[in-house]
Amino acid sequence: MISKFIFNNQYLFDELPEYDKDLLLKAMKTKNYRKNEAIFTDGTKPNGIYYLNAGKIKKYKVDNDGREQIIYIYSSGEFFGYSAILSQESYGDTTSTLENSVISFISKDNFLEILSQSSVFSGLLLKSLSHEFSVMANLIAVLSHRTVRERAALSLLILHSKYKSNNIPGEEVLISLSRVDLANMVGTARETLTRILNDFKQEKLIKSEGRKIQILDFKELMNIANFY
Repeated sequence: MISKFIFNNQYLFDELPEYDKDLLLKAMKTKNYRKNEAIFTDGTKPNGIYYLNAGKIKKYKVDNDGREQIIYIYSSGEFFGYSAILSQESYGDTTSTLENSVISFISKDNFLEILSQSSVFSGLLLKSLSHEFSVMANLIAVLSHRTVRERAALSLLILHSKYKSNNIPGEEVLISLSRVDLANMVGTARETLTRILNDFKQEKLIKSEGRKIQILDFKELMNIANFY
C-alpha cells in the first residue's frame, strides 16, 4: 500500500508571513533557465538555495553505467537545494530542468541569516524536507518491489499531481515529459515503457498526443499502482 502523502504539493512561499516573504524577495536573484539545463550536480559544494517560480525540475542519481534514476520532481512553489547546506555536505544528486523554467537563487549567507530570523520559514523547510524524503523513500520501495506496470501507473499519478494547478478546479491536466525521462522515473527501458503506455491507451486509462499524456481513469490506475 502506498501512502497518499506523496501527492502533497508544497507552496511554502504562500504560507509565509509578509515580513518573511520580504526578507526572501530582497535576497532573491532570478534567472531564466532553458530546458535540460543543469542547476547543480552531484558532488559539488552548495553556495545557496533555489526557489522554482515556474517550470519543472528533475532530481536524479546516475549509476555506474551512466543510467539516470529520477527520484523527485519539483514543481513551481518549491524550494530546493537547501538540504546540503543544512547538513554541511556536498550535493548528493543532480538537478536539471525538464522544461524552460524561472528560478530564484538565494546565497548561502543570506539563506542562513534569514533562517536565524524566521522560525516560520525554518519550520516550513523542515516540513518540505520531510515530504521530499517521504516521496523518495516511497519511490525506492516501489522500485524495489513493484512490477514495471505498477511503477508506471504510480509515476503517472505523481506526475499528474505535479503538473496540475491548485488554483484551477476542473482543469485538463497534461503531463508533458519525454519518454526517456518518464522511463528514468519508472526505472525501466524506454521500449518497455512505450509498450506499457500503449497498453494503458488500449485499456482507455490514458490518452496521449506526442509527449503529452492525460489520465482518463484515475481509479483503475490507482488499483494498478496498489494505491489506496
